[in-house]
Amino acid sequence: MKALSIQEQQLGLDHSDVATTLNNLALLFRSQGRYEEAEPLFLRSLGIKQQRLGLDHPDVATALNNLASLYAGQERYEEAEPLYLRSLEIRQRQLGEDHPSVARNLNNLAFLYDSQGRYGEAETLYVRSLDIWQRQLRPNHPDVALSLNNLGRLYCSQARYRDAEPFFVQSLSILKKHFPAEYPLTARVLSSFAHFHSLQGRYRDAESFYLQSLPILFNKLEESHYWRKEVVSQK
Repeated sequence: MKALSIQEQQLGLDHSDVATTLNNLALLFRSQGRYEEAEPLFLRSLGIKQQRLGLDHPDVATALNNLASLYAGQERYEEAEPLYLRSLEIRQRQLGEDHPSVARNLNNLAFLYDSQGRYGEAETLYVRSLDIWQRQLRPNHPDVALSLNNLGRLYCSQARYRDAEPFFVQSLSILKKHFPAEYPLTARVLSSFAHFHSLQGRYRDAESFYLQSLPILFNKLEESHYWRKEVVSQK
């Protein structure tokens, strides 16, 4: 907030650096669940970037993606989808079909469809996203682990447990070998794998994974973070 005040005074209200700081402050608010405070900042940042850079700039795509993620986190799916689609279109045109940022858009849009029960559409996008990340990033990159986890979760939602398990196992293998024990994404995958076991009545295994994941999720993340809320709501 102090940085934003200085930039607005010294650079003007519509400077590109102001847009960057607005976006960063909005990301902070979003991570804390302060959605009503985040939204106008995302919108203002997007407006400045469109004015300064043009409608088809990759930074505009990033701003669209961030605003869409805010709406998706609030289950405002009808508002989020066109923003994700527009962001994806810009990035594919400006960066190429196989750029890691395109994979990020595909993953986010897939998660939106997954949340709506549109599993066929989600699977296609998850698979494409994973393929790009595996080819363009290092094999132990956290985005690869995240993508593997998301596919495992999708298959769990459809009771396709044999399909799901190897994705969870591979994701955990990456994270446990290359990241600290208390890395939040590791806890996310552990809780997903715990839910996988619980759905099949394998409660002892589920308990073991929950006991590994919950201390990390509850110590490292804000109370309003959707990863924490998701674990609490799992049945």
